[in-house]
Amino acid sequence: MFSGIVERMAEVVAIRTDRQNKDFTLRADFAQELKIDQSVAHNGVCLTVVDIKDDTYTVTAMRETLERSNLGLLRVGDLVNLERSMKPDALLDGHIVQGHVDQTAECIAKEDADGSWYFTFRYTPQGGGLCTVEKGSVTVNGVSLTVCDSKEDSFRVAIIPYTLEHTNFCRMEVGSKVNLEFDIVGKYIARLMTQYIK
Repeated sequence: MFSGIVERMAEVVAIRTDRQNKDFTLRADFAQELKIDQSVAHNGVCLTVVDIKDDTYTVTAMRETLERSNLGLLRVGDLVNLERSMKPDALLDGHIVQGHVDQTAECIAKEDADGSWYFTFRYTPQGGGLCTVEKGSVTVNGVSLTVCDSKEDSFRVAIIPYTLEHTNFCRMEVGSKVNLEFDIVGKYIARLMTQYIK
């Protein structure tokens, strides 16, 4: 379980393909604090630590993950948003994030808001609660954000300077592909409505 509050960014230093899997090695200053089999969110995708060496660690992504997220597009030198799983006594500063990416979206606009930035994302509606609502929560590349200008197939978020500097939004441009995790409460409500309201 995560909160969508990114701790830091890590640099991809190596990628190895193993059949339909990919192993990603990342350099992070907290690598020695990690443990084998620990869960860490990478651009919002929950992955398991499988190796640790000096200031780097390695995680494995299987085909399903690579197809549903933007991890398959990563290259050496790319920056990845990281968040370790929440502790039971931690403050929930963002919102409930599972680390299970629903789909990707494309950045279609980046606007200067005189000190902050607006980013607009377009995605393919799939039903089942995979949607946004005005002033609701959405996770973009692992970052918990508040939706504004919610539409059927797009939404906009406002990014303050701190978030821009401390997440990979700093490298995001029009055309960038991002990971989306929609609000879990909304997904359950949508499922219940299709099952019990006829």
